[in-house]
Amino acid sequence: MKFAISTDGDFVSPHFGRCPSFTIVEIESNTVVKKEVINNPGHHPGYLPEFLHQKGVRSIICGGMGQRAAGLFKEHGINTIVGIEGKIIDVIDKLVKGELKAGKSLCEPGAGKNYGIEKTECNHRGGE
Repeated sequence: MKFAISTDGDFVSPHFGRCPSFTIVEIESNTVVKKEVINNPGHHPGYLPEFLHQKGVRSIICGGMGQRAAGLFKEHGINTIVGIEGKIIDVIDKLVKGELKAGKSLCEPGAGKNYGIEKTECNHRGGE
């Protein structure tokens, strides 16, 4: 199964749409068979779910995302796993072991709106 992890450096990005890159991980039989980092092609409503679907992604992992985005991913058959924080390497380890647990989205409703365009920061829970 292919997973896309919203990535900012070595860490999970708190907001999926404005992350600098995605770490695409393919896991089969509890083993990473392929891992690549791709640049985020841009944030346009509905674009990223289609883009990641075409790459064969079946789950997206991030700190947070809004309800509208989650709905668009669902339309493309992509499961959303939110509330994830920490180093990418640790998240992949938990995925392989079947121990990754979703939490509450780190984004407040509307917190990511216009982030990177008119806003320089996204208002995530905990002031991050």
